[in-house]
Amino acid sequence: METLSADLERKVKALVSGGYYSSKIEVIKDAVKSLFRENAELNINAAIELYRKGDVSLGKAAEIAGVTTIEFKEILSKRGFTREIEARPAAEMDKKLKKYL
Repeated sequence: METLSADLERKVKALVSGGYYSSKIEVIKDAVKSLFRENAELNINAAIELYRKGDVSLGKAAEIAGVTTIEFKEILSKRGFTREIEARPAAEMDKKLKKYL
């Protein structure tokens, strides 16, 4: 991890030494939480990457992005992502259809 600039480092140390935070990592965690809270696009980008890698389901990705599943599907579509959907073999579907007709 790259080090913070001298000015940021000084501010972080001041917050820790002043007792506002218990450690440098706690300051960074709080800063990152604020960053995601203030920038909705970052939440969407993170959700897309997690979904793309298969780390989360579509529903969970939508939750992370802060949108509905339908909205998340639209976002994916606008960004050129295609979803693969598993389908049952045609013969199996025909057999079930005949059962109900």
